Amino acid sequence: MNALQNLLFCVPKAAVLHGKSVGFASQNSRFRNAKAQLSLFNRIIFTKLNQKAFTAPLTLC
Repeated sequence: MNALQNLLFCVPKAAVLHGKSVGFASQNSRFRNAKAQLSLFNRIIFTKLNQKAFTAPLTLC
């Protein structure tokens, strides 16, 4: 009876675990996409800031 219980439990357990792993995979994918976009955003912002710093007029007092 114990083997039958294990068999009956393992099938739904495998389906649930597969669903969880798919959920985590999509969550990780969204995190990587957001991280890449943030990196690109920071690169654009800091590049523009650096360009403005180099192109600012030099004033002598």
